[in-house]
Amino acid sequence: MTDFLITGAVGILTGLDGPAARARGSIRIRQGRIAEIGELKPLPGERIVDASNAVVTPGLVNTHHHLFQSVLKAVPEGMNVALASWLRQVPYTYWDRLDEEALRVSARIGLAELALSGATTVADHHYFYSPRYAYDPGDVLFETARDFGVRFVLGRGGATKGRKFDGDEVAPLPTETLAAMIDAVTATAKRWHDSAEDTLRQVAFAPTTPTFSLELGELAELRAAQKASGLRLHSHLSENVDYVTYTLSNYGKRPVDWLADHDWLGRDVWFAHLVECAPEELKLLAETGTAMAHCPQANSRLGSGIAPASQLHEMGGVVSLAVDGAAANEAADMVSAMYAAFSIHRAAHGVTATTAETVLGWATAGGAKALGLDAIGTLEIGKLADIAIFDLTGPRYLGQHDRAIGPIISGGEARVRHSFVAGRPVVENYVLPWLDMEQLAADAVRVVERIARTEAKEKLRATA
Repeated sequence: MTDFLITGAVGILTGLDGPAARARGSIRIRQGRIAEIGELKPLPGERIVDASNAVVTPGLVNTHHHLFQSVLKAVPEGMNVALASWLRQVPYTYWDRLDEEALRVSARIGLAELALSGATTVADHHYFYSPRYAYDPGDVLFETARDFGVRFVLGRGGATKGRKFDGDEVAPLPTETLAAMIDAVTATAKRWHDSAEDTLRQVAFAPTTPTFSLELGELAELRAAQKASGLRLHSHLSENVDYVTYTLSNYGKRPVDWLADHDWLGRDVWFAHLVECAPEELKLLAETGTAMAHCPQANSRLGSGIAPASQLHEMGGVVSLAVDGAAANEAADMVSAMYAAFSIHRAAHGVTATTAETVLGWATAGGAKALGLDAIGTLEIGKLADIAIFDLTGPRYLGQHDRAIGPIISGGEARVRHSFVAGRPVVENYVLPWLDMEQLAADAVRVVERIARTEAKEKLRATA
């Protein structure tokens, strides 16, 4: 299956900048890599993948997710509150309700949603690890991703201190010593991390936040351990004004400036959100190659604001695209994220703020760069064949003069005809052939009902 010819496409979007953003013709795959692009004729006996009435893109790269939240969508208490209240009332209330089955079902929901929207690489930031769990969340997540055949990066998160919210009605948050966190990341990496160019599995150091989840004196030690390990560093940062208020009040500096003093910037670092960034902070990010995981839908849903992704891009910085957790973004798919990014930056900054090709670049080449995966992200000769083929026969695409950009500018549910990771099929003829969607739907209902019943009992006990 790793040798074939993709032919007949309406257009090819390469993920590259400028005139190279588009190509024409066919794409020949040999041993899981792109061998040729152009006006190609099928060779005798060559397997043909039909891309007629479809556009071909690089596989999409989601650089920040929380798969455990896929069974926490639309929790009523969290629908109309800002970030701090949402954190308290949704993930920090429900984290201890997630047994192994719930996490496995949740991960399947999230990965199915992502794969069927064209994602072939997923970075998941999991930050709840507790002795109360009779399982290892990292193992569950890697095993589930292996079933789907996608590339998977686990940001092994956690905290050494709890965070004070706007109320105390939460279970005690799981914390660990810094030494225990470092040892746990190292053990997870030993079990799962693969540093090969064509890796399907990677691990990153990912404390929940450097502001609220670590002591000041721990920043340098964690950074040193992370550098020594050869792994990357990931965290939430500047998601809303609370982060800025915290660092200004405690350290007299804005978050990015503060972290620059602690060597927490660099080409091996990517931060989720970065909504509240001053121009001088953006300049630092661009100069150091520190990447942004832009989460336009979740930031909008929570009223946090619009990250200055288009400005960072103009400065030459690294911008990637992410859907974030489904508990704060009930359409946790990459096509919805692309449409949101395309729309909101134009709404905020004018029609020249971004283009469809730029947004696709964030979702492909930018994502690969943020994760340090140099062999994917663009359709170029020699690159690994991580590819998505988007069907354009649905009514929303009919009548378009520039059909190739339909999946970016039209929103709605994507119809991925095929997708591949290094030439190996992920989506085949619009479905994940191994996954029983009816069973997954039934599992989801059962798990959500069980979680809701448990939470209702806890609330009743608390008020008794």
